[in-house]
Amino acid sequence: MNNYKLTIQYDGARYKGWQRLGNDDKTIQGKIENVLSELAGEKIEIIGSGRTDAGVHALAQIANFKMHKDSTEDEVMQYLNRYLPNDISVVDVSFVPDRFHARYNANDKTYLCKIWNEKYPHPFMRKYSMHVEDRLDIEKMRKASQYFLGTHDFTSYSNAKSKKKSMVREIYSLDIEENEGFIEIKVRGNGFLYNMVRKIVGTLIEVGLGEKDPTTIPTILESKERIQTGRMAEAEGLYLEKVGF
Repeated sequence: MNNYKLTIQYDGARYKGWQRLGNDDKTIQGKIENVLSELAGEKIEIIGSGRTDAGVHALAQIANFKMHKDSTEDEVMQYLNRYLPNDISVVDVSFVPDRFHARYNANDKTYLCKIWNEKYPHPFMRKYSMHVEDRLDIEKMRKASQYFLGTHDFTSYSNAKSKKKSMVREIYSLDIEENEGFIEIKVRGNGFLYNMVRKIVGTLIEVGLGEKDPTTIPTILESKERIQTGRMAEAEGLYLEKVGF
């Protein structure tokens, strides 16, 4: 039995997220599994490096699966791209050791959030960026971003339901750049809780609009009270950019 690693790009606009939901075929995982099961002649389950929310996109989601059929990497890639919808692309397929696990072996993830920061909407990027029409103060946002770096309990910045799961995560870097009307926020860490990135970006937006003082972030983290985080960024502007192994 071969173990295959997939690198996947997708436009999440019309999907309910990565994770398969019963018989609902409006998920990325579900679409890929259905095609692979046809190729393999058996039920295939794929393991993703993480779950992206409804509407969130991916530039390089990583997944792996095993099957008995002895197909080459090129055969798998060609079959997937022939039968998957055109808003999901498999850009690389490779054989990996049997013990490779896309979720457990991931060391870090990088998310990118695109914000269109002009008075008028962007007609071509409305599904791929968040629109904030009032001018954001980039320097204040950069100052605020420093409070998220390092290891923290991110209970306040998550909507995760499990109380048994550790809420401690480490943020390695958080960079904010401006590019022709877009503000790009890139955050890299050892892992992210449900809605964590969107809530962090929401706080940075509030700081940029002058609605929140950067120095309040440590207090919000320490409180572990989700109600204090306020705004959550829209899913349309969020991309899973990279997964490190």
